[in-house]
Amino acid sequence: MANSLQFLFQAIAQAQDERELRQSVMATVGEYFTATRWGLSFLDEFPAIDANTPGMIKLALSLDYNPVLRYLVERHAPVHEEVILPPGIWKTICPRADHGHVMIGPIVHSGQLVGGIAFTRHRDYPAFDAQNLADLSALCLHLSSRLADLRSQPVAMTSLNCKRLTPREAQIAELVAQGLTSAEIGAALWITENTVKQALKRMFRKLQVSSRAEMVAQLSGNQLARSG
Repeated sequence: MANSLQFLFQAIAQAQDERELRQSVMATVGEYFTATRWGLSFLDEFPAIDANTPGMIKLALSLDYNPVLRYLVERHAPVHEEVILPPGIWKTICPRADHGHVMIGPIVHSGQLVGGIAFTRHRDYPAFDAQNLADLSALCLHLSSRLADLRSQPVAMTSLNCKRLTPREAQIAELVAQGLTSAEIGAALWITENTVKQALKRMFRKLQVSSRAEMVAQLSGNQLARSG
């Protein structure tokens, strides 16, 4: 049972990967806060806003429209709607009954907000309170620390011969070999997708290859014949 913060701290520390944090650990944290819904997400996972984005999604992700999200982005601190809004106002911003009360907290890395954890309660339930915020603040510290540890773990390079690459390039090469996209590699290594793409260009030049498959084949000792 999720009956103490210490239990949750241990569950976070013992999580083996991000999937476990998102699923079983967050389910336990959601139970602790008697939440209706919960989730852990990263900013780079949010959909790009364009003409085809549903109106409700646009509003939810708008810092001008959503004061709870704006508070999180500006202060990197946990918040629930009644901290910054008069009672009843949140219902006019978000009419969904199962989002009648909301609470969110930050996931940070190297001084940057990289994601957050969010909880909702049905509007018929009591609002989140100051004790919930204090507990969430502590949990966010542990989650941020654990995620940083998971994402900074060195990648095993037993299958690739990466002597000609820098340590960072070798990490990227191993993740390419695992089939990850540039965006997924960036998320795994806490770098931008563009940084990954630029690194791959340098790696291709260094190894004199023209594709990911050719690079992996060369580094794994199965040199592919180049065409053209």
